[in-house]
Amino acid sequence: GLLEARVVAAARELPASAIQYLDPPEPNYPRASRRLGEAGLVVVRVFVGADGMPKQLQVVQSSGFVRLDEAAIEGVRRARFRPPTENGQPTAGWARIPIPFELEK
Repeated sequence: GLLEARVVAAARELPASAIQYLDPPEPNYPRASRRLGEAGLVVVRVFVGADGMPKQLQVVQSSGFVRLDEAAIEGVRRARFRPPTENGQPTAGWARIPIPFELEK
């Protein structure tokens, strides 16, 4: 509810070292994007709960292609994180996950 929303808004960025995956993001490269030569980097900001589940996701850097941005969000949404800890205590916070879409040469 409202309290949770406030907690999420106030939460800090997790250091990269706190981001470990049980299941890393494996976004599907949309077939249409591949055919059209769409490529780029999407940076997804994700709120990782103390249980390691992605709670909220937003695109903070767009690839310039809606299809790729949506595929990146989906990929991160399906990822599972090792619950983040700080000084041995479970914590929660925002992480930035870069998702590159590169066409094979």
